[in-house]
Order: sequence, then C-alpha cells, then structure tokens
Amino acid sequence: MPPLLPIGFTDRVDNQQSGTRITSMDSEVGRSGRVRVAVLAGAAILALAGALYVLRRPLMMVVPACTGGQWTICLTTVNGDLLLTVAALPVALLLVAALAHRRRLAGTPAAWRLSLAEVGLVYWTVPWVWLTLQPGPGAGVVPGRVSLVPLRDLLTMDTGQIVGNLLILAGLGFFAPIRFRALASAPRMLALGAACSALIETAQYAFQLDRVSSIDDVLLNATGAALAALASRRWWRA
Repeated sequence: MPPLLPIGFTDRVDNQQSGTRITSMDSEVGRSGRVRVAVLAGAAILALAGALYVLRRPLMMVVPACTGGQWTICLTTVNGDLLLTVAALPVALLLVAALAHRRRLAGTPAAWRLSLAEVGLVYWTVPWVWLTLQPGPGAGVVPGRVSLVPLRDLLTMDTGQIVGNLLILAGLGFFAPIRFRALASAPRMLALGAACSALIETAQYAFQLDRVSSIDDVLLNATGAALAALASRRWWRA
C-alpha cells in the first residue's frame, strides 16, 4: 500500500507545477518579444541602409542647404522631404517600441503589430501629402485648374509621376487595415483612398496652389491605396 500523502500536499504540488508552467510561458513570451525587437531593429537598419544607398545622390544634394538652415529648400522640395523622412526613421522606430511596450504592460494583444501600423501610417503618409500641398511658382495668382476627364492626364504623365501618385496613399492602404479592422477590405480602402485624394485635390484648387486638380490623380492615388492594402492582407488579423 503506497504511503498516504498529507491533506493539502497534492494541492501544493499542483500549484507548484502550475506556477512552473506559468513562469515558463512568461519566459517564452519574453524571448518572443526580444526576438521581435531584434528582427524589427535589423529590418530597420537594413531599410535605412538601403534607402541611404538608393537615395544617396539626391540626399547629398540637399544636405548642405538643410544643415545651413535653408529650411525652405528642406521643407518644400522632393529631395528635402526625402532627407527629413530618412532622418526621422530612428525616431519613428523608437516611437513604435515605446507604444508596443506600453501596450504589452497593459496586456493588449498584438502590441507590436498595432504600434507599427499606427506609426507607419503617419510616417509614410504625411511626407507624401505634404509634398502634394506645396505651392507652385504661380500660387495665389494663377487660378485653380480642374481636369475631370478620366485618363486624359494619365496619357501625358511620365513613369515617375505615375509611380509617385501610386505611392502617395500607399501607406494609408498598407497600414490602415492592419490597425482598423473595419477597414480590412480592398474595396473599402479603394473608397477611402479616393475620398482622401479628392480632399487633397480640392485643397489644391481651393488654396490656388498652382496645381492641376485632376481626376486621374484621384484614380492613381486610390489604386495605390487598394494595391497596398492587398499587399498587407496577411497581417490584417494576424
């Protein structure tokens, strides 16, 4: 006959085993978080290095102006906007880490994914929209111009203009469905992209920025948002 265990001894053993399992799970979660941080940091370093290499010539052209305090050039030109965007990347990554850490402490699921989506949406979209609202040489003098015939302006655009229009709201299309479940649909992002683009074109016309408010810009912006949404589909409900 096996020896009888004291009353409550079995419960204590079970509690100890449960505590061991919980500690082990917490350790695994901690390791998983550290791995994610390492992967994010590595990806950020590679992205920054790649961006600096690809954009080294236009960036070097504008560095003297920015370091010399000529902020008009930094804030109103494509090269200046690119330089400031690249320079802001470390700050954006630190913000992602801070938001994710705060969410993890609060027990929020998918803390890293949500934080990256929030920061990425702003980091990508704001510089592009800022560029579209820069005034031309005839701003305030030349009346607003409107082009409402679909595909007419598209035929006169070069490759750079087409790609640029596709990228303007790509950040919105990529990150918004990850952050907001209600937007996790390509048709919804197409509609949202079209609405946001229409607001941009309206602002260009209303403020007389010496730019053409074109329906083709709306079509390209919305298409870029929808394509970017499809590219991020695997992370919508990850």
